[in-house]
Amino acid sequence: MPELPDLTLYLEALHCRVLGHHLLHVRVDSPFVLRSVDPPLGRSHGKQVVALRLVGKRIVIALEGEHFLVIHLMVAGRLHWRASSRTTKPRSLLATFEFDSGILQLTEAGTKRRASLHLIQGETALSDFDRGGVDVLSCSREIFAERLRCENHTLKRALADPRLFSGIGNAYSDEILHRARLSPTALTSRLSDDQLSTLFHAARSTLSSWTERLRDEAGGAFPAKVTAFREGMAVHGRYGKPCPDCGAPVQRIRYAENETNYCARCQNGGRLLADRALSRLLRQDWPRSLEEMEEMRSR
Repeated sequence: MPELPDLTLYLEALHCRVLGHHLLHVRVDSPFVLRSVDPPLGRSHGKQVVALRLVGKRIVIALEGEHFLVIHLMVAGRLHWRASSRTTKPRSLLATFEFDSGILQLTEAGTKRRASLHLIQGETALSDFDRGGVDVLSCSREIFAERLRCENHTLKRALADPRLFSGIGNAYSDEILHRARLSPTALTSRLSDDQLSTLFHAARSTLSSWTERLRDEAGGAFPAKVTAFREGMAVHGRYGKPCPDCGAPVQRIRYAENETNYCARCQNGGRLLADRALSRLLRQDWPRSLEEMEEMRSR
């Protein structure tokens, strides 16, 4: 799922292309993407774009008359900008937004169709989409600490909880925790003040540095490569590869459709965290440290 750095680039790219322009027409290419009926989608036609913003991981295009197009990309949704409609129609196309300045296309890879589009009216209706998470890049350390400690969860779960923090998901929570040298399974209630400060600064520096990096890579073009797995990430998506800081193999914890990646040496004193599937299968044979794992592999 696109997270804050990618979403920020999308927003910036749309800002210079559609702000102040008129939305001429919206065509729904997949019946599953439109999740609202009142007001009807045609109400958006001909209206001027007056603002753009993020609400959590949703991209909001604000139109005249307090009408809002709310786009949630979910896992596989992506946006594409075309200079005109005379382009090949992608097979994965969900919706097309025709502006007087160009064409915005919403696509989604795969068949699950999780991406969504709403047209709503009024700030009150828009607030219903706000999960309540704070922006780490703009909040104070005190607010960050309050959110982190309001419930007792693992650091991984807390960072990726949209009710606590906005725009952080599976990928950047891994990167933040690696930079902070903290275990993903450490509990928020047991975090010291020094560790909390370290985590706060790691979150801000990770998100801001990746935003700048992606901005430089785009070079003013509309973002074309939006992915959770990027060259240069320290641990996310790098299972088995060497940690860039210590050289130890990156480890993982798999659950449902996601996995947590971490460095056992940098983040957990060399101790391996139990993978729910493998540790249950191996039981007493599950290695407890990097050294035990290497011994098992050399037998």
